[in-house]
Order: sequence, then C-alpha cells, then structure tokens
Amino acid sequence: MVTDYGMSESQFPPRRVAGRGRGWYRGDCHVHSVLSNGGELTPEQLATGARAAGLDFIATTEHNTADAHGAWGSLVGDDLLVIIGQEATSQTGHWLALGINPGQVVDWRYRVRDDMIGKHLNQVHQAGGLCVAAHPHAPYPSGVFMYPFEGFDAVEVWNGLWASDEPWQADNEAALAEWGRGLAVDIRNERWRSAMGNSDAHLEGQIGTPHTVVLAEELSTDATLAGIRAGRSWIAESATIELSLMASARDRTAGIGERLDTGDGPAVVRVDVRGVPSGTVSFHTDRGKVYRESLPVDGSGSLEWRTSAKESAFVRIEVRHPGGHMAALTNPINLS
Repeated sequence: MVTDYGMSESQFPPRRVAGRGRGWYRGDCHVHSVLSNGGELTPEQLATGARAAGLDFIATTEHNTADAHGAWGSLVGDDLLVIIGQEATSQTGHWLALGINPGQVVDWRYRVRDDMIGKHLNQVHQAGGLCVAAHPHAPYPSGVFMYPFEGFDAVEVWNGLWASDEPWQADNEAALAEWGRGLAVDIRNERWRSAMGNSDAHLEGQIGTPHTVVLAEELSTDATLAGIRAGRSWIAESATIELSLMASARDRTAGIGERLDTGDGPAVVRVDVRGVPSGTVSFHTDRGKVYRESLPVDGSGSLEWRTSAKESAFVRIEVRHPGGHMAALTNPINLS
C-alpha cells in the first residue's frame, strides 16, 4: 500500500542544509520511489539508503509526477539535502528536471519530431532548475536519447540502473564516448556541458552507485546545481573512492571544471586517487587518451603528467578497475 504523502507546503524539503559551507558533496540526482512505476522503495527507505551510501544529497525524480515532492520534509536533516525534481519520460528520450518548484510537473507528452523540447527546457531554466539528458544509450525503446544535447546543462554518462553485479555497462561506455567526442568543440565555443553519474535507483541497494561529487559553496539546491552546471564535479562508483585533480602553471592552479591560463607555457596535471586497487588512471584530451599509468595494489597513488595549452585544450581523467570497468571519471580542466 502506497502512503498518501500529500502536497502541503510544510512537507516540502528545505532548499538548504544549515551549517554546511564550501566543500565537496556526494549526491545521487536520479532516484525513484514506489511513486514511480518500477520503484520498490519508500522515500523513507531511500533516505536511509542514501545515508548508508555516504551521500550528502539526492534528487527525487519520479516519472512524470510531483506526487513525491511532499514526502521528504520530515526525512531530511543536517546531513541530507533533497532536491526536488522529475524524470520526464518522453517518447524519444528521458531527461531530468532538477531544482524545479514544489508541485511543478514538466510535460513529457511529445517526441523529437514535435520540436517541443526547447519550450520545456526553458520552463525548467526559468524555475532556476537544471536539465540533464538521462541515460542517452539506454537499451530499451524510448530510453535512447534522440534529442540534441543543445539546451541541456549536463549529460548522464553513467547510469546504474541496468547494472547487475557490475555497475558499468556498454550503454555507459557509449554515452561517455559520445560526450567525450563533443568536448573539444563545445569547450572552444564555451558551451560545454558537464558529465553526471546517477544510480537511477528503483530497487534496494542501488542508490549511490554511481553518484556525482560536486564542489559547492554550501549544501543547498542552488549551490549544488551551480556546481554541476559549471562542471565542478566528478563521478564515483562508490563513496570508498576518493579523487582530486589539479593543473598548475605560472604559480596558478585550476581544478575540475575550471580554466587555467598557462601563458603559453607548460602545465603540470596532478591526480590523486584512493580506493581502486591495481586500477589504471588515464589522461584524456582533445587528442583522445594520451597517457595512462597503473595504481599500486592498495589502490592509492599520485600521478603527474605534463602538457601545454598548445598540445591540449583540456584534460580529464578516467580511473578503471583491472577488468576495464569504470571506477571514477572527471569533468575537464580547460587549458588556455
């Protein structure tokens, strides 16, 4: 029996968690409860699972409904932010509307040939929200994303729904390759969109695998979405994995999602990784994969690679397990 959670304003989750300043926050922005078709968990169970997975925030993204928006007010605290959202399941691709108004429902009754997607993206943006192309290569009808990425703020390159024992599947590999191929042109035009990873949780044990780690000015809806929009984020298979990426030149430094002015000189890119035993770290630029090195058996290591803005328009990192499955990946540092 599904609880009638209601839609009273007092039940909506707050948009900010007090006392949580600038920092890296872990979150899963694509989760479903019993209020979505196929969902088997109550909001209470999802909140418990999010905390157990080491998450700081989640987004409620039921299919084409706002029914769960009022379910979360009593479930948050000083350790969990809940972002109000929706998954719009159109006939030719699904997308996430994150940070919309409580009770707002985004229309989903169209397909790519109707030329209506821009109207609905604008409605989300007017509400201060973020638009994410969801699981672009999902292996089922309507799940494959047929719209252009133009107008979207982020692309879900890693979706955990179809994982069984392994959370990295062929559709994720295809989504990552598609996003990666467009980075060089998009960065040059200053219109690049960030990569996200979400669980698309429907069942117990799925939440947080994977999730997105965001640098935000505070733990709030606005600050978290701003960090994602700017690409100040990376994707982790689980909270046991830690990663940092910095580039430096001329006594200047830049982190993930930022731009480094190299002054036409050399740049040193440094990545620190923990939690991927015997894994492989690879450096990717507009020339593709340019360098790789293995991590020790204990999974912890610090690696450096030298380049320049002339050689590389950007640098991003992938960390894979020995079998080739993804453990973590970053958005780029842009070089100029």
